[in-house]
Amino acid sequence: MSDDGRNGQGGQGQGQGQGQGGEQGQQPGEAPRWPYGSQPAEGQPRLSPQAPSGQHPYGEQSPSGQQPYGQQPYGQQPYGQQQPYGQQPAAAVALPQPLYGTPVPLAADGTVPLWAPLYGAGPIESTKRFFQKYATFSGRASRSEYWWAVLVNTVVFIVLGIGGGIAGAAGATTAVDGTSQPGPGFYPFGIVLALVAVGTIIPWLSIGVRRLHDVDLSGWLILLNLVPYLGSFVILILSVLGPKPGGARFDVPAPQGAAPRLPQA
Repeated sequence: MSDDGRNGQGGQGQGQGQGQGGEQGQQPGEAPRWPYGSQPAEGQPRLSPQAPSGQHPYGEQSPSGQQPYGQQPYGQQPYGQQQPYGQQPAAAVALPQPLYGTPVPLAADGTVPLWAPLYGAGPIESTKRFFQKYATFSGRASRSEYWWAVLVNTVVFIVLGIGGGIAGAAGATTAVDGTSQPGPGFYPFGIVLALVAVGTIIPWLSIGVRRLHDVDLSGWLILLNLVPYLGSFVILILSVLGPKPGGARFDVPAPQGAAPRLPQA
């Protein structure tokens, strides 16, 4: 056989070896898949490239809502592993809650001292503190102390007003100019109303100042009540605000071992 024949057979065997090399590792009867990143020769079918194991070919996504095999969704522990004892996931760790106001030391009997604000006070405690701290402009007053005192004072005025109107209905007269004059039964209620209104001017000013202190504001803002309409509305808004820890600078604690001194009426 001539050299040309040997060369032709060698080229044919070399071409078959290259064709078999492209299909190396495939099972009999399986469609040929070209190596990842390579292109098939001209005239051969273009099949999807063979991606590395566990990955999808470029441009293809896994089915909706499914994770690739062997991968866990974000935030979950791998299969077969447990969270260490005593530890919580990061999403379940509760953030620290802010303190309500500023904690104050208790008295010897376990009660809140009179110089300190009483948070969560009831109507009876608020009324007692309203008169016990009659002219005390230092310290703070909680929202419950302030608004329970407002409610009790409003109820007293309403009751006295209704009682006076009923008692003064008997014997009421009408003047020439059309004004109505209550009967004699109204005057006892009117006198009590006047005494309550005058007698609570100072405690209302003092508790208003202490309420502003609890919001960490200057007590001199109480003078805004002198501004018609707008001033009283601003004070109303400020008195609704919650306590601030900075308001503790207005406290004047009693000396240790000494009973709280009540203000003089």
